[in-house]
Amino acid sequence: MAKYQCSACFFPYDETQGLPEEGIAAGTVWEDVPADWVCPDCGTPKDNFIGLEE
Repeated sequence: MAKYQCSACFFPYDETQGLPEEGIAAGTVWEDVPADWVCPDCGTPKDNFIGLEE
């Protein structure tokens, strides 16, 4: 499972945890997060998230 981060505000997305409060279940891989999803903190589009190295 991978981790991603908003390039604007550094909000994290961890595939193992998902974002249940945003309707994204734990274990949801990044490719399965809806294309129109935006950062819940700053509104940055999904396309502007970057992968983090483990």
